[in-house]
Amino acid sequence: MIEIRSKRLRRILKMVIPFVLIPSAAIFGTLVFDEKKHIFISFFIAILTLLLFAAGFERKKIGARRLVIVSVMIALSVVGRFIPFFKPVTALTVITAVWLGGESGFMVGALSALISNFYFGQGPWTPFQMLAWGMIGLIAGYLQKPLQKSRVLLMLYGVFSGIVFSLVMDVWTVLWYNSGLQAELYLAAILTALPHTILYTLSNFLFLFFLAKPFGEKLGRIKIKYDI
Repeated sequence: MIEIRSKRLRRILKMVIPFVLIPSAAIFGTLVFDEKKHIFISFFIAILTLLLFAAGFERKKIGARRLVIVSVMIALSVVGRFIPFFKPVTALTVITAVWLGGESGFMVGALSALISNFYFGQGPWTPFQMLAWGMIGLIAGYLQKPLQKSRVLLMLYGVFSGIVFSLVMDVWTVLWYNSGLQAELYLAAILTALPHTILYTLSNFLFLFFLAKPFGEKLGRIKIKYDI
């Protein structure tokens, strides 16, 4: 009975945290908090991300092993943000999700944004970056099997991810500028960000083209070797 309740609780957390609590926290922080308090929202989302990750595994031993690998992917992703113009954050987030699960992908995306922004600059945009990259990873986890089987689909998902990331960040732009979402301002934000969106989607496509196979093979071997 306790085990059944535990499974139900994990299922609830895996739905409520990414689709309700984290988006609500990001929007609430933008509309209510000033620039000096945004960091509290970012840390709150980080805690929710860790809780989501913990809800994704049943055995503590496997969870600890997966945490080590995910930590390495986060470190690589953070370092990758120092590459000019082309950033591998999305690619590494997607690769993690496809081979280690959506919760792991969410964690890589969200924490990569938070940690790297201690260098690039924390701001009210950080919670939305955490949300955008995290959701890209989570959805990739839902599409795990087809993305593993088809390299073309994987790269197309990278293009899709670039568009999604830009659209989410455009929501933040309008909310921060206008304290409310207006269609005209949102469209203007999309058009203004179009060159960056194109560059970002191209970056995702290329990184997945070159990194997906070698990283995927290594992660696959690690999963088998350590029973993850």
